[in-house]
Amino acid sequence: MKTIAQIATAIVMTAAAPVTAQNFAVEVDADGNGTLSFEELRLAYPALTEEVFAQVDLDASGEADLEEVIAAQEAGLLVING
Repeated sequence: MKTIAQIATAIVMTAAAPVTAQNFAVEVDADGNGTLSFEELRLAYPALTEEVFAQVDLDASGEADLEEVIAAQEAGLLVING
């Protein structure tokens, strides 16, 4: 299982990261489980739709893990504005 610190570090280190590591655990991963639900990820990416989240959630688990978030950022699926 991915830790909050691992996810926060990966998001902060990517160019599209709209949140800081300090705020990530508090504001995005609300349940503290180390993965991000649609609702949690949408806090960081307000333009996120359920259809795009389904593309981000490669294993269809209902949660985005570290690798899925990074892959989605690299693929341009996670857009800060728009």
